[in-house]
Amino acid sequence: MPKAVAVVVGATGGIGGALCEELVQGSDFDTVIRLSRPSLNFCDEASIAQAAADLPSGCVRLVINAAGFLHDATTQPEKRLRDLDPTTLAHYFNLNAIGPALLMKHFFPLLPREGRAVVASLSARVGSIEDNRLGGWYGYRSSKAALNQFVRTAAVELARTHPEAMCVALHPGTVATDLSNPFVRGNKALHAPIDAARHLLAVIAALKPENSGGFFDWRGELIPW
Repeated sequence: MPKAVAVVVGATGGIGGALCEELVQGSDFDTVIRLSRPSLNFCDEASIAQAAADLPSGCVRLVINAAGFLHDATTQPEKRLRDLDPTTLAHYFNLNAIGPALLMKHFFPLLPREGRAVVASLSARVGSIEDNRLGGWYGYRSSKAALNQFVRTAAVELARTHPEAMCVALHPGTVATDLSNPFVRGNKALHAPIDAARHLLAVIAALKPENSGGFFDWRGELIPW
């Protein structure tokens, strides 16, 4: 019987690393594959295709995309329209939406045609259009909203060939990582990465095929689009 493989993209990040740790300690998967830059680069489709080609087809039963971009030394989330820059916006979309969509393009064919399989992309509650009350963060919000649409649309296609497989977007909550740390001072609801990983894996374990295409938070509750 083929061995069950789990793949974590963004494995060097806070949440990605914690997910790998939890998956290795569990008994659901025989192998946990860690992928991250530079070997897999969301701005280079060839690297995504090669990463998929290196994996065993028909054995991959879990793919979690834990990679994402919010800020770096030169880029901060925009507060107002006058802050918008086309190059920065393109960077947000490349890393938070286009790259993850290409990941689904190349990794969906690796999923077994029968039996349970899950492809989960870490999104963010701020990507919810309905839930947007504060404004700002144009690039991050919009790229995560685009990711949610990619997930929803890909789930429709996946169901036609893989009826027991699921494709979902997940919000991990506010987690103490390098991505969020500058913006969470005094936040009492902050999760440690290992706790976030456990919450996310519990949500994934509870998913059913009818949940495919959904957007869920770390408690398993639906988030409005």
